[in-house]
Amino acid sequence: MVETDEATSNSVYSNGVIQNSNGSLEQKLDELRCLMGKAEGDPLRIVGIGAGAWGSVFTAMLQDSYGQLREKVLIRIWRRPGRSVDRATAEHLFEVINSREDVLRRLIRRCAYLKYVEARLGDRTLYADEILKDGKLCGNADIVINGLPSTETKEVFEEISQYWKERITVPVIISLAKGVEAELEPLPRIITPTQMINRATGVPIENILYLGGPNIASEIYDKEYANARICGAEKWRKPLAKFLRQPHFIVWDNEDLVTHEVMGGLKNVYAIGAGMVAALTKESATSKSVYFAHCTSEMIFITHLLAEEPERLAGPLLADTYVTLLKGRNAWYGQELAKGKLSLDLGDSIKGKGMIQGVSAVKAFYELLSQSSLSVLNPEENKAVAPVELCPILKMLYTILIKREFPSEAILEVLRDETMNDPRDRIEIAQTHVFYQPSLLGHQP
Repeated sequence: MVETDEATSNSVYSNGVIQNSNGSLEQKLDELRCLMGKAEGDPLRIVGIGAGAWGSVFTAMLQDSYGQLREKVLIRIWRRPGRSVDRATAEHLFEVINSREDVLRRLIRRCAYLKYVEARLGDRTLYADEILKDGKLCGNADIVINGLPSTETKEVFEEISQYWKERITVPVIISLAKGVEAELEPLPRIITPTQMINRATGVPIENILYLGGPNIASEIYDKEYANARICGAEKWRKPLAKFLRQPHFIVWDNEDLVTHEVMGGLKNVYAIGAGMVAALTKESATSKSVYFAHCTSEMIFITHLLAEEPERLAGPLLADTYVTLLKGRNAWYGQELAKGKLSLDLGDSIKGKGMIQGVSAVKAFYELLSQSSLSVLNPEENKAVAPVELCPILKMLYTILIKREFPSEAILEVLRDETMNDPRDRIEIAQTHVFYQPSLLGHQP
């Protein structure tokens, strides 16, 4: 667990921008506290779940901005199992537990209090995941930041939800997860991270938001200028956009949760292919641009299956796709596979890089879009086909990564297929709206 440190009121960043004064930061915090009904002396509790690259950097940005306002906000982060908590933190935890009668009683009922006593005395090592399981971090959190991979989101939030059953107020959750799962029974549909959280916890979807943008964690940590969008219900997205905005990190708000979250998963799919193309063509700008044209047309086609009026692939949404295809762990993974430096046998969790979410997303999108019940008309052949038949890059990535029938070099065969249509044709087909499948998100037609 990491807690905020004292910070100075003003900072000059590497890009020359001066941070807002402490007064304006405190005003933004007070406005959010008021909206969330926080009383004087009751700090706003923000908890980050997952300390991967982006999750930890995002939470650290909040610490840097608001860390000096300890009486009004507490910012903490939960890390993966196996991370030990130092004695000083254990001592602080013990003091907090004993100052809260409700927490004290709950731990005693669960026979979990003794380990905090022993950790306070230095007689045992306390691990971060134990604290999560005891509900200490998330039980009374006002804002929860989901920094987990999509593949772990459901399981962890099911655990967390056990400590929210007796809550009077409902937390607000900001999901940073980029990935999807496919559910084929009773009807084919896609499950996004915000939907996973909604299912696992019962928190209304209005209280669950998605934040994404063209951001590389290491560069954001170095205070490179960046922007992002927070998507979801108006009640929370507008005040949170204001609260999260910093001189080097501009946050806008948008209502289209579906398109942004689906694109967050799709960009990881196609980033793996982009990495392969870059490696196989020795960074050929021409080959990479051809790939970009075709993969973005497939992405637009898929989003039109899921949303009747999806946000256009432009602005921050396009920039997010561009930077992920250009640089990121999924593109790196594709490059290393094509160079022969990595093997598929290593799985999709790579030491030093974390979870390569594009692999599971390839499987999810392919399985979903290959269902015959979702058939669409192929105008060229004038016959019904599964949607995936109109997405040749996705098909090939599935054949390479999941079925393992072809080597990475096969991705180039798709780009060099003489029968391939102009990407614009696929986009025009998608924009006719005849392919929209509301059932894919569990909506009624």
